[in-house]
Amino acid sequence: MSQSAPKKVVLAYSGGLDTSVILKWLESTYGCEVVTFTADLGQGAELEDARRKAEMMGIKDIFIEDLREDFVRDYVFPMMRANAVYEGLYLLGTSIARPLIAKRQIEIARETGADAVCHGATGKGNDQVRFELAYYALEPDIKVIAPWREWDLNSRTKLIEFAEKHQIPVPKDKRGEAPFSVDANLLHTSSEGNALEDPAIEAEEFVYSRTGSPEDAPDQPHYVEIGFERGDAVSVDGKALSPATLLETLNELGRVHGIGRLDLVENRFVGMKSRGIYETPGGTILLAAHRGIEQITLDRGAAHLKDELMPRYAELIYNGLWFSPEREMLQAAIDLSQQHVDGTVRLKLYKGGVHIVGRSSPKSLYSLEHVTFEEDAVYDQRDAEGFIKLNALRLRLLARRGT
Repeated sequence: MSQSAPKKVVLAYSGGLDTSVILKWLESTYGCEVVTFTADLGQGAELEDARRKAEMMGIKDIFIEDLREDFVRDYVFPMMRANAVYEGLYLLGTSIARPLIAKRQIEIARETGADAVCHGATGKGNDQVRFELAYYALEPDIKVIAPWREWDLNSRTKLIEFAEKHQIPVPKDKRGEAPFSVDANLLHTSSEGNALEDPAIEAEEFVYSRTGSPEDAPDQPHYVEIGFERGDAVSVDGKALSPATLLETLNELGRVHGIGRLDLVENRFVGMKSRGIYETPGGTILLAAHRGIEQITLDRGAAHLKDELMPRYAELIYNGLWFSPEREMLQAAIDLSQQHVDGTVRLKLYKGGVHIVGRSSPKSLYSLEHVTFEEDAVYDQRDAEGFIKLNALRLRLLARRGT
């Protein structure tokens, strides 16, 4: 595809102020045709508003697609098989959504004959990297437009002035500076910026939109059972559910019991540290359950190797390298480890906590005969003496030499 001025651009469009301004800016700056793409990833927004706004602005090709099942099945679940968390805590809710949006943008560009794609990520964050690495991995010659790196509309006032000049409706709640920015999908909600930028100040309760306060959660615990097949959750309390419906079910349980809140100062890929407030109710429950079923179905060597690979895998997702050979190599190894990860985990949810209280599997490696404190006929305790002496040999030789 040509790298000259674009003739047709596929815009990742939310229908909000920023992307509506970007839409008009693309037309006025490049004189190009704009195709809008709005993905329903479970963010809870009224997506038909995006359609109406795009139609009002004269857009002919409007794509609004429900990708919730694709998102959970093809992106969230593979990540959960790895137990992936970035920097030990973050469940990668924003990071894992970007490759799906980018992939569909590229597909729409091919379908409509567009020669460029556009995103609304700023020049300071990770999302610009995630979108663009995905674009180039899928379509190496695509032209990418990142308005926040090009235009001079670098304040809320200038955005609103541009909108008013071009007759773009500006809701009353968008005229003042937003207290913080929010990104949401079926896996999580993230809040950052402005009022949340000082990491020394505790976030106010109104910041949390996805979860109730743990202090106000029910005084009685709730027990839930999650069923797994080959490492993926397939049922809740014995009822088979689709991937998206299952995550929605766990989200509601997590919301009621105040589960999945995280206040994190993380290291962005672009080099700076940032503070974010994350809410991942269903994902937090699912991660605990998956680790629970792996406890009895994974061999020690496989389990420990997975834990060694996980930080690298999580970093690849965080940095936007989902469509990279190294992520695919790690995924193949992770998926192979999951072929016997079947069974049921029972969890207790109580005031922000997720506690594993039971697990069972037809593929279990747990042997009561071997671990019992009672008399058994399968384990000769005298064998341990030789095992210990062989493992101690090098330590004894070092000790005899002296340090």
